[in-house]
Amino acid sequence: MNDPETPDDRAAALARVWAAMRALVLEDDRRKEVADALGMSFSRAKALRRLLPGPLTMRELTAWLGTDRPYTTLVVDDLESRGYVRRTVHPDDRRHRIVTLTEAGRAAAERADRILARPPDALAALSADDLADLDRVMAAVGSAGAAQDVMSLPEKRAQAIEPNSAM
Repeated sequence: MNDPETPDDRAAALARVWAAMRALVLEDDRRKEVADALGMSFSRAKALRRLLPGPLTMRELTAWLGTDRPYTTLVVDDLESRGYVRRTVHPDDRRHRIVTLTEAGRAAAERADRILARPPDALAALSADDLADLDRVMAAVGSAGAAQDVMSLPEKRAQAIEPNSAM
């Protein structure tokens, strides 16, 4: 095995690996491909994809997108005018609106997901052995990241919606 022997070697190896990972992801611009395929900005496609698991309130969608309320309203207005979402009054609180995908919106979101899920050609070209090695390494990287991030997805969502609620 070719483990870096000194801290400088390790730092150089980390920098090379991170640069290669970034280049692989950023140079294979699937965001532009999604935007072109759907005829809308990637931020609108992102909103559609966020709604795939189910309806969200405008507040929840704003939190998930990391935007402000006026911008989310513009995005939802546009998606609604395209027939991709519909807004309804929340059954328990008339002050809130629920955003739900239409069938056309679900189809567009699923198309975006298929584009984003397609592996880059450079990754698909790896040998079976190299792919198995990379799979093992990425699982280790994912496990290390998960160990550092102990907050569950529902807790993260609650905190995103109400920042002081998950303390």
